[in-house]
Amino acid sequence: MLAEISDLIHRSAVFLPGDPARSGRIALWQADGPGTDTRPWAGAGSFEELTVVTPDLRRTTVRALVLTMDEALPALTRARARAETAADGGSAAFWGAAALLALRFAARGKLLPGLSPAGHDAWRIGPLEAADLHEVRALAAAMPPTARCVPLDPEGPPDPEGPPRLPAAEPLLRAFLDAVADTLPRSPAATAAAGGPAFAARPPEHRPDLRDWAAEVAAGHDAGVRISLRIELTAEPGRAPEAAGTAGARPPAGTAGATAVSEASEATAAAGTPEAPGGFRAVLQMHSPADAALVADAADVWAGSGAAAAAFPPGARLDALRALRRAARLWPPLAPLLGAAVPDAVELADEEVTELLGEAAAALAADGVQVHWPRGLVRGLTARAVVATPSPRRPGSPDPQDAAGSALPSGLLSPGALLSFSWRHALGDRGDLTPAELDRLAEANRPLVRLRDQWVLIDPAEARRARALQDRTVAAADALAAVLTGSAEIDGERVDVEASGAVERLRALLTGDTPEADDETAAPPGLRATLRDYQLRGLRWLARMTSLGLGACLADDMGLGKTVTLIALHLHRNRPGAATAGPTLVVCPASLLGNWEREIEKFAPGTPVRRFHGPARGLAGLTPGTGEFVLTTYGTMRLDAPALAATDWGLVVADEAQHVKNPRSATARALRTVPARARVALTGTPVENDLSELWAVLDWTTPGILGRPGTFRTRYAEPVESGRDPQAAARLSALVRPFLLRRKKSDPGIAPELPPKTETDHAVSLTGEQTALYEAVVRETLAAIAEADGMERRGLVVKLLTSLKQICNHPAHYLGAGDGGTTGGSRSGKLELLDELLDTITAEGGSVLVFTQYVTMARLIERHLSARGIASQLLHGGTPVARREELVDRFQAGEVPVFLLSLKAAGTGLNLTRAGHVVHFDRWWNPAVEEQATDRAYRIGQTQPVQVHRIIAEGTVEDRIARLLERKRALADAVLTGGESALTELTDAELAELVALRPAAGSAR
Repeated sequence: MLAEISDLIHRSAVFLPGDPARSGRIALWQADGPGTDTRPWAGAGSFEELTVVTPDLRRTTVRALVLTMDEALPALTRARARAETAADGGSAAFWGAAALLALRFAARGKLLPGLSPAGHDAWRIGPLEAADLHEVRALAAAMPPTARCVPLDPEGPPDPEGPPRLPAAEPLLRAFLDAVADTLPRSPAATAAAGGPAFAARPPEHRPDLRDWAAEVAAGHDAGVRISLRIELTAEPGRAPEAAGTAGARPPAGTAGATAVSEASEATAAAGTPEAPGGFRAVLQMHSPADAALVADAADVWAGSGAAAAAFPPGARLDALRALRRAARLWPPLAPLLGAAVPDAVELADEEVTELLGEAAAALAADGVQVHWPRGLVRGLTARAVVATPSPRRPGSPDPQDAAGSALPSGLLSPGALLSFSWRHALGDRGDLTPAELDRLAEANRPLVRLRDQWVLIDPAEARRARALQDRTVAAADALAAVLTGSAEIDGERVDVEASGAVERLRALLTGDTPEADDETAAPPGLRATLRDYQLRGLRWLARMTSLGLGACLADDMGLGKTVTLIALHLHRNRPGAATAGPTLVVCPASLLGNWEREIEKFAPGTPVRRFHGPARGLAGLTPGTGEFVLTTYGTMRLDAPALAATDWGLVVADEAQHVKNPRSATARALRTVPARARVALTGTPVENDLSELWAVLDWTTPGILGRPGTFRTRYAEPVESGRDPQAAARLSALVRPFLLRRKKSDPGIAPELPPKTETDHAVSLTGEQTALYEAVVRETLAAIAEADGMERRGLVVKLLTSLKQICNHPAHYLGAGDGGTTGGSRSGKLELLDELLDTITAEGGSVLVFTQYVTMARLIERHLSARGIASQLLHGGTPVARREELVDRFQAGEVPVFLLSLKAAGTGLNLTRAGHVVHFDRWWNPAVEEQATDRAYRIGQTQPVQVHRIIAEGTVEDRIARLLERKRALADAVLTGGESALTELTDAELAELVALRPAAGSAR
């Protein structure tokens, strides 16, 4: 394709207009002169003999490749991109630039329906504003002569032997833009959207019966005269004309649209006269179809004299009436103009002016009718909420907490604490309104009120709503979330929020916007370790958050030292001379109990530590002043939550907090019942699948900070995961950032001493036995799925995917232990490759971790390796805690070279730096889980390069999933976020495509 594009930009390219516009075509021939170019381009188009006009105004015949608009658009846009680095872009690059311009117009909705000169339905580009017209004319001025070598010039002399002429650039470009516009919307979906075949079907529709309708559509847009409304203030009844200024004055014809606003209104506003003017009127203005910046009053055009008449064509009045008729349907107060001899102006009632401040103006603008208000008016109120500690005051009065240096009140963020939302309203840049001024606006009950020597244009209902707003109290977590994001949704509207006094000091502390946030907390004296810079920053952050009574989530990558940082935090909170923080409860997976105990004894010798686990567990002798560590498992915590909840914990730590990512689980609910002065979550993967897991973790550490689950899902998760609202992602980032600290091994300066990590995907072929099983299962299960629905169908899909992955591992894995066959590598391409890898690794004296998500497969591998004389050991979810610790010690000591591990049971918390190789025997649906497992070896303390091997059955569902993981390893990918449950929602055709067995490259199958 690149070669074809390179060839394209060295050809001459011209646009051949058609009727309808979509029948236009692009012709290409050799740029170095006429020739017999017979090479097809990308298999598209057809060849024709064309007589063209050369840039030096000679006729010549060429053999040209002619492409339809459908065929040409992708080619031209690629040619334009390619030409950006080419020495000569040529005419093809010019038409590529024109195609991109047309696409930008279409993306902005600049498409109008109408009829072609021959009466065919046709879309065209429009309406175009002054800036759009300037861009079109600038591009037309850059059109190279080779782009205008059109075979027939409609404006040329009738004598074929007369001197040829190149067509004008701008009409030719506009015809091309319309051709793109007429090509893009025509699809089966457009047929349904349009409610019929017109303007959607590809075959031309000859509809001369729509000529009047098309003319009315064109009126008011760039194909005809556009109209607008200028709102003027009129004098009060009985008031002297000179006091009212020159309210009836009109701008001269030919002035720019900006000057169409009444200067007289400005004079009236500055006169400092009565509190309200007499009334309003809307003056009809007309904009020239040749130049949107040329504007005149309709009365002047109807008079037919002076410069105004010369600026508008003979049919301008009819076009203006058509546009006015459309506008009157949208806003009935314009109807009297249709019956007037001269549609010059219409008097407006207060209610009609109020309508123009809202939906009426929006409806008119959507139809191309702009409303221009007098200059000097202040339009509408701006509102913002100020969050402070509760105080009895009215909007606009000083906040008693605004004094600089005010201390954070005790209990500011305690459960049940309330903060106040104080409303402040402003007019333009004139500062906040006082309560009396707000009352005055509301009581005037008119859209125009005199205030602070200015006319204020405001919807009376808006003024009444502003006055009705009272200070309200909200939960401290909700208020804190509002000031961190800078906005809040209140009564269905998003308003700006700022903090005041003590709340502002808290915001600055959390976001680091104050020198107080840069504390100099040092490593505690009792810590027997040298903290790295990033670990010391983590300690300071945790110390600051917990001292404020806030929770935190330390989400550093696995192996970056979250455990030692937490131990340092415990020692800091219980240091000599500090207020005693009390005991720390650590809740972790059973496999990590021994690791925590060893780490505490190593880094904080002498610190009391006990296990609350096993039949003899108890809390006797535990007092708030001991500064003791208590270690327990999630399972034990769930069973003994009442006993743990009865203790006054200084700190509760949830290690591998992804274990409570489901807030409705019994474990998560039990953990929420254990009170503490502060809570810290430790996890290397704060989001494994979707953002609801982030909500679960942070709502435990700092309850309420992310709102209720449904609100969080609607306000943040769905817009962020779908990618449709970047602002929602920015707000969520601002809200989460103070409560979650995330560092990765790849971040600059975090772990520069880590050795390199190499990742390799090994594609293996299925054996004949695996192939037969795979195809049989696909065929039989898809047939059953086609007949099922609901939960039964979902269950069958999950069963299909599981069966196929088992077949890809080994036939014996799918058939079960009683299949009667051997477990040898000759039956499985994966096991055969594993044998080769292990032979090489063990021969070099290396050690390896082999992960599989199936315990059954791990046992099968264990038996197979035993038969081959290779020492191995297996750790899975059912391995007792003491046995786990023994297995880890044996592997780290080099006694066993091959460690088989269940992915979920051993994918977190273990320190297995003896391994220089990690093998993923089968793929998990989420790469984050695999990365956690890899981090058992690739972590601080690792001194040898780590090689990661992923074994993939080629041509199978595993292969397709592997490609998905490579293309999209981000949160919003539907397959990855939902795992197998998301795949259950695929259609039958999509599912068949996913699981179909494809022959490997070079296979004879």
